[in-house]
This record gives sequence, C-alpha cells and structure tokens, in this order.
Amino acid sequence: MRRLALLHAVVLAALVPVGAGCRGNIFTTPPRQLWDDMDWQSKFLPQQQNDYFADHRAMRPLIEGTVARGELRDDVAFYQGNDPATGKPLVVPPMPVNEALIRRGQERFNIYCAPCHDKSGSGHGIVVQRGFHVPIDLAGDRVRTITDGEIFQAISRGVRNMPSYGNQIPERDRWAIVTWVRVLGRSQHAALADVPAEKQGAIEPEGAK
Repeated sequence: MRRLALLHAVVLAALVPVGAGCRGNIFTTPPRQLWDDMDWQSKFLPQQQNDYFADHRAMRPLIEGTVARGELRDDVAFYQGNDPATGKPLVVPPMPVNEALIRRGQERFNIYCAPCHDKSGSGHGIVVQRGFHVPIDLAGDRVRTITDGEIFQAISRGVRNMPSYGNQIPERDRWAIVTWVRVLGRSQHAALADVPAEKQGAIEPEGAK
C-alpha cells in the first residue's frame, strides 16, 4: 500500500510541470519558467559592442581564406575568364559551344543586354533612346577583335558606363551571352558564302516585306 502511494506521488509530481505548460486560457503576463536559458540566452545582436575583443566588435571578421560551403571557385577559366597557364583572357569559352548554349545566350542577352545594346547589339536600345550614353557596337570591329574572355570579364566587372552584372548573371549564363555576342558579330558581317547553298534561295533582299 505504501509502495502504491509512493508511485502515485511520483506520477503526480511528474504531471505537475506538464499540466503547467498546458494553459487553456489566454494570459497577458509571461508564463513562469523554471529554466529560461533556452528562451533568454546571452547573445550579441548585429553591430553590438563586445568589450572582450580589442576592437570592441561583437561581429568578428572572417578568417583569411574562409570559403563558404559550395562557394569554392578554383576554376580560374570558368569563374574569371583567364587561362590558368598564362593568366591572360581565354580566347574561347571553357565549355563546349552548342546550340543550347547559344539559345540560352540569346535569351539572357535579350533580358539583360538588349535594353541598352538593342537586340542587334548596335547600341540603340530603349534605355539609350531615353538619353543614356550610347554603348559600344557589339558587332563592331572593337568587340570582334577582343577575346571571349575579355567579353566575359566586361560582363562580370562592368566597363566605363556599363555596370557589373556579376551579381545578377551566373557564370555559365555570362559565357552563354558571350556566344550570342559572337553570333551578332558574325551575322552583321556575314557573306553569302556563309549560308548553306540549299538555303541561299530563301534569303530575302534587304528591305523586303
């Protein structure tokens, strides 16, 4: 009997904190907590002062060389547009160029580049028509004589009045845009011999409707 009473007392004691956490009504005062360390931890908020460090900054700088998981960019050719052997800009993209890559480049070019350069690359996009500085002709001799790596770096870092698109366009899409810029340069200076013989008859004269 005494053992049964002791068991009841133990069960009742265990149920008390459980019952205290199950409140049926809404209270305006905070609940009583026996252990509040999980809710009210000692911590520093962003930009707060911490006198433990000599510079009194709670936010500590990253250790030199720290790389976030998945952010290791050790492929110099792909991420920087440079030949790892010479350090000079790549002559051609570091991946196979196929129709899918070129089509992707056309799509991304029309989104990010055409507002200034227009879809032909001549530099008379809608932004320029509203007064912005006229950009370089992407089908002109200047662009046609530079390497693909230089075009990639211009997109990544910006050049003169053109801002950087490194944070907006992923690296592979930047390379895709480079391939489309090459298509524009080739198309503006194409000769009849560049068209397959079986398709030359389908070419309409300039200005034809």
